[in-house]
Amino acid sequence: MTSGSVLVTGAAGFIGFHLSKRLCDAGIKVIGIDNLNDYYDVRLKESRLGILKALPNFSFHKIDLQDKAGIDGLFASHQLDYVVNLAAQAGVRYSITNPYAYIESNVTGFLNILEACRYHPVKHLVYASSSSVYGANRKMPFSVQDNVDHPLALYAVTKKANELMAHSYSHLYDIPTTGLRFFTVYGPYGRPDMALFLFTKAILEGKPIDVFNHGKMKRDFTYVADIVEGIVRLLPVVPKGNPSWNGENPDPANSFAPYKIYNIGNNKPVELLYFIEVLESKLGKSAVKNFLPMQDGDVPETYANVDDLMTDVGFKPSTSIEDGIENFVNWYKQYYQI
Repeated sequence: MTSGSVLVTGAAGFIGFHLSKRLCDAGIKVIGIDNLNDYYDVRLKESRLGILKALPNFSFHKIDLQDKAGIDGLFASHQLDYVVNLAAQAGVRYSITNPYAYIESNVTGFLNILEACRYHPVKHLVYASSSSVYGANRKMPFSVQDNVDHPLALYAVTKKANELMAHSYSHLYDIPTTGLRFFTVYGPYGRPDMALFLFTKAILEGKPIDVFNHGKMKRDFTYVADIVEGIVRLLPVVPKGNPSWNGENPDPANSFAPYKIYNIGNNKPVELLYFIEVLESKLGKSAVKNFLPMQDGDVPETYANVDDLMTDVGFKPSTSIEDGIENFVNWYKQYYQI
């Protein structure tokens, strides 16, 4: 665990909430920012924020990443040791219908964070990337050493752009940056636009669920506490630059600059139909399934190689899908008083 102050962007979001709480519980000072947009139910974001605001070492500022003056002012007025950038416009499918939201939030917003780190140096900038960058890749498991130049949706493009932007700032301004490719995160206080939340709500209401690719998709579902554990362990592991990095045979996962990329995934893909079976058993109720073809921008399988994570911090996600779904269902029933 690190010491010093940590800025968490997207603190009212799913992962940002869990990370902020974990850091605060460990006695670390957390400054959280979020724009509290209405991409999904703002009341859920406010519930998360209410829990965080009750913690003595958490402070909150409502700022949009696109607000350059607001971001610069925050960095100027706080002594920040670490930055974890989790704020982003999320969702693969939404990027097909609302592309501009992704460039504004994920590219322009991230540029504002990088510029702030340039003029107000921090020990380490950690930022969220995504397994979606693997796009059309079919070699399994997905490795950070793989080429990722064939994205299938604009969301993935913006996440790949973040990695490239971070590298240029690591090179030009010696800002240590680490990009984390998250694999299908789920758990309590999760996002309502994601499968587990949508399925749970529909099954409990007796409504049909949309099962894409006829349930034959596989996802490396990763429990949120495992994602947070990975972030917490990597935060003090500041990239120094690899002196043996070779430009004639470039490794995409690290660099001569202080730059690193990791996968954080469960390393155990689960077929969607089995995922639904587990959910049905935990709810004690069967789903009405509406089988559909693959959606635009989706991939048939994700599977994380986490060797670098194991080597560098001795950790790999391990929460089983059965335990993770049970924890989510228990939270959902309590939160919605079912």
